[in-house]
Order: sequence, then structure tokens, then C-alpha cells
Amino acid sequence: MSKRIKSKPLERGSVLFDVVYEDGSQASNRRVPAEVLGGLDGDAPAREIIAAQDEAIAQKSGRPQRAIQSLTRSPFPDPKPARGPHGNV
Repeated sequence: MSKRIKSKPLERGSVLFDVVYEDGSQASNRRVPAEVLGGLDGDAPAREIIAAQDEAIAQKSGRPQRAIQSLTRSPFPDPKPARGPHGNV
């Protein structure tokens, strides 16, 4: 039986971002729809979407919302080598 190969986030219609907050904490792989990115604004709409996600999380958790310091695209993970039926490469 063949293994299912996961598609990259861009192929599924979303882009992953790493977020650093002003308090020094970090969140990795925050998902933003790809269709809102690009064009003249570049990745600027991602900040607004992630801030809205953070606001919803803050309301549900009862904690104050954290201010975003910086936002960068997450690097693509290196593909894992295919393994044979007995664990050999």
C-alpha cells in the first residue's frame, strides 16, 4: 500500500507564518489564506488576519491579546527521504 504524501501549505491554499510578540514569545506555523497575500500589499494582510485570530483566542481564553512585533513566512520543511518496505532508504 502506498503512503499518502502531504502537500505543501501553498498547494492547499494557505501560507504559514512565524510570529514574534512584543513580550518575546513566539508562535510558529500560523495559517493565513494564500488568496489574501501578494499584490501591492505583499504579506501585510497576514498581520491583520493573525491579529484577528489572536483576538478570538484572547476572548475565548480570557487572557489579554498580545501585540505582534514581527511576522515572517515559515520555512518549508525539508522533505523526508522515501523508505523502502523494510525501513531501508
